[in-house]
Amino acid sequence: MSSARHTGLVLAALLAAAPVFAQDAASLKKSMIGQWELSTTERSKTCVVTMKNDATPQGLKLELEPNCAAALPFTKDITAWNVRGLDIVRLQDAAGQPVIDFTEVESGIFEGLRQGEGVYILQNLAAARSLAKSMDQMIGDWSMVRGNGQTICGLTLTNTEADADNFQVFLKPKCDPAVAAFAPTQWRLDRGQIILMSRSGQTWQFEADDNAQWRRVPDTADPLIMLRGQ
Repeated sequence: MSSARHTGLVLAALLAAAPVFAQDAASLKKSMIGQWELSTTERSKTCVVTMKNDATPQGLKLELEPNCAAALPFTKDITAWNVRGLDIVRLQDAAGQPVIDFTEVESGIFEGLRQGEGVYILQNLAAARSLAKSMDQMIGDWSMVRGNGQTICGLTLTNTEADADNFQVFLKPKCDPAVAAFAPTQWRLDRGQIILMSRSGQTWQFEADDNAQWRRVPDTADPLIMLRGQ
């Protein structure tokens, strides 16, 4: 094959592929139109961002709710948004420079890092509010029971922040030795699981089953189940 013909075939292949890449970016841009929640990872500070399809000299138009600058000071520099490359959602300043770049980590949930500050989350507003409702439903007294129905411990999940990502949990007296030895001090709701964490960093995960109970995973012959308000 001649060099010229080979080069021509390569160029043809690249040109054929280009619309596919453009469509990916275009699809991402289209999917971002609407209302989003920008927040810290534990959602203690939130801000509603409305992304629009209207072009501005710097990018695409957006609106920030009035409390954004107070909740998240860096948002005062954001004037527009855009999609960069195939998968980066950029919130940018008046000069077109990135204030924060987000990449999708799961459907409808994006993560962005600001050096010296930490990770921030951008997610669909309706989904974020649904998560907040789910979190609120978790707060309160719980019991841990064995598969035979025997209660072995009581605990209270709170909405008091333990650190940037987790909340405080308290065990009640007279817990089973296995639970007392684990001694969880923090909890969070993460991707549909209740995560309990000990002071040493050990974790127990619980998933909701078909009976509206939360079973420790992986499951065992003698399951450990969390029940509300027992």
